[in-house]
Amino acid sequence: MKTKMTTVALAAIVAAGTAVAAVPASAATAKAAPPRCHTDDLKAGFATGDDAKPEMGRTGKQTQAFIWFTNKSDRTCTLSGFAGVDMVGAQGTDGTWSLVRSSKKPTEITLGQGDTADFSINLLPVAASTPQKEKFVPAKFLVTPPNETKHFTLNWPFGGQILKQDGATHPGTYLNPIGQ
Repeated sequence: MKTKMTTVALAAIVAAGTAVAAVPASAATAKAAPPRCHTDDLKAGFATGDDAKPEMGRTGKQTQAFIWFTNKSDRTCTLSGFAGVDMVGAQGTDGTWSLVRSSKKPTEITLGQGDTADFSINLLPVAASTPQKEKFVPAKFLVTPPNETKHFTLNWPFGGQILKQDGATHPGTYLNPIGQ
């Protein structure tokens, strides 16, 4: 129920030609969204638990490796999108292979202090007997968090080799967005 004082105040505002928008109380106390995570806020590594290891001996069938980012800063931050991943090969003919992205849609992940998010890399292993020019033998992964330019250098801990498709439009080895 409006009081006489409220009615007089509203009438004065309308008479003066001033428009006023009501602001919900919840908007006044809303916090700003956390900033994005920067490389220096994070640490990274391969998931190496038994259920996370790629099956590199399962040749001709895709398998997955997982890379994690943990927020080591003292603030909350967000990750969204795709990491940059360049594989550096162990063979003299391998060079560096920049992995392409899947068609999956990224979502935003909020990481509090100590929280971890990961992403998967689909791999297409091949047999050791595959000719050298048809296989890529991973040695290191250069992993750049989304929207960053500084990377982590991770040693490949799983062995095996991958079908070399670094020039293919739809290779069997590619990466997925953070959280997938």
